[in-house]
Amino acid sequence: MTPAPAPALLRTDAVVIGAGPVGLFQVFQLGLQGLACHVIDALPRAGGQCAELYGDKPIYDIPGIAVCTGQELTERLLAQIRPFAPHWHLGQQATALEPQAGGGFLVHTSQGTRLHARAVFIAAGVGAFLPRALKLEGLATYEGTQLRYQLDAGEALAGQHLLVHGGGEAAVASAIACATAPEPLRPARTTLQHRRDVFDAPPDMLAQLHALRAAGRIEVAIGMAGGIVETQGRLAALELTTPEGSTLRQPLDLLLVRLGLVPRLGPIADWGLLLERKQLVVDTATFATSVPGIHAVGDAITYPGKRKLILSGFHEATLAAFGAAEWLAGRKLPLEYTTSSERLQGLLGVGKSGS
Repeated sequence: MTPAPAPALLRTDAVVIGAGPVGLFQVFQLGLQGLACHVIDALPRAGGQCAELYGDKPIYDIPGIAVCTGQELTERLLAQIRPFAPHWHLGQQATALEPQAGGGFLVHTSQGTRLHARAVFIAAGVGAFLPRALKLEGLATYEGTQLRYQLDAGEALAGQHLLVHGGGEAAVASAIACATAPEPLRPARTTLQHRRDVFDAPPDMLAQLHALRAAGRIEVAIGMAGGIVETQGRLAALELTTPEGSTLRQPLDLLLVRLGLVPRLGPIADWGLLLERKQLVVDTATFATSVPGIHAVGDAITYPGKRKLILSGFHEATLAAFGAAEWLAGRKLPLEYTTSSERLQGLLGVGKSGS
C-alpha cells in the first residue's frame, strides 16, 4: 500500500499557541510589527478559558472598559485583530515542535497540520483546555461517532435520542439548546442524565429546564453511570445505578458528555524549554523562553512578581512582539505610535494610508 502523502507545509512568520485573550492580543501586537500569524487552539472556538468558563460572567479590570463578559471581551479582541487576517487552526492541539536547521520551527498539530514558523509564541495559559472525559470501559471506542464532547453549530439531530451527561451549567445549557432547536435540528428525544436530581446552573436556566421538563421536552435520568451497553457494534445505552441502588439502562443514539474542561500543559512540557513548577521561565525584557525564537506569555509563564491577570498578559504580549521582531530583524527597531504612524495606520486600515 502506498503511504499517504504528508500534509502540505504552511509557512508563516509566527505561530501563536492559544486563542485566549492574551493569545488574541499577541496576534494584534505581532500584526503591528508586520508579522503574519497562524493560531492554534484545542478548543473549537476562540476565547479560551475566558469565553468557555466565564463567557457570561462580568470582568471589571480591563483598561478602558468598565465591565464586559468573557464573550464580549473575546468579540472585541477578534474585531481588533481582523485587519491582520490570522489563519485559524481550532479544535487542534499543538503536539510537536522541531527547531529547523535553516532557521525557524516546524509545529505539528493533532489534526496533521504542519506549520513552519520563524517564531513561536506560547499563550496556552495553564494548558490546553480539553473536555473532561467520562471514563467507562469501552466507551472511548465511540468517540467522534456516538460519543461527543461538543456539538457542531447547526448540527442536525432529528430522529435521534440524545443523552446529555452532566449536572453543571454546560450540560444544562446543551440539553436546553437541543430541546429548543428548530425542528429539523431537534432530537426526537432529549434526556439529561446526572447522578442526582440537582443541577448547578444560573436560576433563569434552571427555570427554563423546569419548564421544558414539565412540558415533556426534556427528560431527566437520575443515576451514576457505571458502564455501557453495546448492540451489534453500536453504543445502545448507559448503565446507571439509581440512588435507591437499582440498575437501569438508559437508551441512546448519541451521548453528549458535558463535564466541563480541564487544563493540560500536554506536549509543551516535552519541548525542552526551561520549566519551573510546570511553568515556562522567561526573560522579562522580551518574554523569550530558554530557546531563542520561542516566546511565552500569560498564565503559562513564571517570573518574579508575575500576576495571573489578563492585563498583565497584554503587557507581556506587547514586549514579546517587540522582542521577536527585533530578534528576527537582527537589529533595534524604532518605536512607533498608532496615533501618529502612517505605516501602523495603514496596517490597521485607518487614517490616510488606510483609506
